[in-house]
Amino acid sequence: MSVPNLISLVRLMAVPVMIYLILNGYFLAAFWLFVAAGISDAVDGYIAKQMGQATVLGSYLDPLADKALLVGVYVTMGQADLLPSWLVILVVFRDIIIIGGVVLLHISTDGVKMRPLIVSKVNTAAQIILVISVLANLAYPQLEWSQFVLILIYIVTVTTLASGGAYIVSWGKNVEKSEESNSR
Repeated sequence: MSVPNLISLVRLMAVPVMIYLILNGYFLAAFWLFVAAGISDAVDGYIAKQMGQATVLGSYLDPLADKALLVGVYVTMGQADLLPSWLVILVVFRDIIIIGGVVLLHISTDGVKMRPLIVSKVNTAAQIILVISVLANLAYPQLEWSQFVLILIYIVTVTTLASGGAYIVSWGKNVEKSEESNSR
């Protein structure tokens, strides 16, 4: 197994640990584990691209680990009343739409490959920063990041809606192109 795939697998296995830590109030450990998971995502991507260790398995394992981590943490933080439930529903629903859309696009077209949209990357970064900020606020209460957290909640809301909408529009264009080329 390549080093990037091993790193992604460890990140995936960290998800239940993160959930346990958050649900049991070990916010300092959860904060640092989440930061380590974020760093590991950057490291595995760098190694895969720069050192020629990209694999087909990694192209599935890396986003699976990322989605599992974010969705797991968001649902857990919602359950623990650390994030508003409406925000958790919005974030999870967007991910379900993206996964479902990719599957449907793959089935209905000739395997059109989708690249992450810039707005989606901004959304993911905002989601990560929000989790880090909430956990930092709980782990280090003297920081008092509550106003920053509130601003981030609105940023995540707007970017989640924009990202979901952008994917739907993009998929529609891909389906139209595929149908046009199939009718020729």
